[in-house]
Amino acid sequence: MRRILTIIYLITSALYLFAQASVEAKISPIEMMIGEQAQVTVSVQADENAKVEFPTFKPREMLVPGVEVLDTKSPTAHTLVLTLTSFDGNLYHLPPFKVKVNGKELETADLALKVVEVEVDTTKMDQFYGPKDVQDVPFQWSDLSLSFWLSVLLLVLIALNYYLYLRLRDNKPIITHIKIVKRLLPHQKAMKEIEQIKADKMVSSENQKEYYTKLTDTLRRYIEERYGFSAMEMTSTEIIERLMQTDQQSLDELRQLFMTADLVKFAKYSTMINENDANLVSAIDFINQTKLENQPTETVEKPQLSEADQRSQNERRVLKTVIWSLVAVSVALFGYVLYNVYQLIY
Repeated sequence: MRRILTIIYLITSALYLFAQASVEAKISPIEMMIGEQAQVTVSVQADENAKVEFPTFKPREMLVPGVEVLDTKSPTAHTLVLTLTSFDGNLYHLPPFKVKVNGKELETADLALKVVEVEVDTTKMDQFYGPKDVQDVPFQWSDLSLSFWLSVLLLVLIALNYYLYLRLRDNKPIITHIKIVKRLLPHQKAMKEIEQIKADKMVSSENQKEYYTKLTDTLRRYIEERYGFSAMEMTSTEIIERLMQTDQQSLDELRQLFMTADLVKFAKYSTMINENDANLVSAIDFINQTKLENQPTETVEKPQLSEADQRSQNERRVLKTVIWSLVAVSVALFGYVLYNVYQLIY
């Protein structure tokens, strides 16, 4: 019994909703010129939850012969807006629009649309001209002259760039190698030479002049590299005086060595073997007392380029700069010419 009452209630509610639903259609404007547009608004008065199904129209579809649907849209669930147009002057009868509300089909009232033609004064037909064929646009050199001459300039720049590239390719780069040379420190050189004097047993040699010449030359070269003055071109006395200015240590043994060497070389003075040994020891002591250690033992030698090589390097730099500049200008010109042609075509 309860189920039967429920079904009766639902049927009664549905009938009540159907009884309350209504549809309405309005057109604006009701009169228009050929080619203008009018809008038809179909609205449904029903419950918010009511299921509404509007008729569907495709763009360019004829609502009635002579009246064309341009567009349809639904601003709300209960509203349909149609945009109409017509290109034939006439008074058109628009049939009712059928809308389903909760499955029940409802119809709007009929509508009318008047399309007014443009009035033409047939007494003055000579003032009107018929349709024209497609006309060719006359060619004007002024429109393309700028693009043409820029294209010629672009070709010239490309040819010049290619020529400069060939020049750059033929002008081989100068490859220089930096050498890292290991060197002996001044005291290492001197001690190496003294070791050679010992190996040659020149201390006990009868040729004392050769012995003292090699020993003093070794000391002179060491002093020259160590203290930075031209000891090879100075006398023994000048060397001692100069050393006294830079080094305050006792130089008596070195002075005695140079004095003995001068006597042997210039006065044919003869020395004893023990005196030769003592002078050799004095030389070694002087070197050990004045040597500078922890100095760099490697030097970087950069090759010196000739004037022709320097000119070649400068020419390569200039060529590279000019080539890249021409490339940038060529790309910009190419883009500008394409832009001008595009503007003329479109």
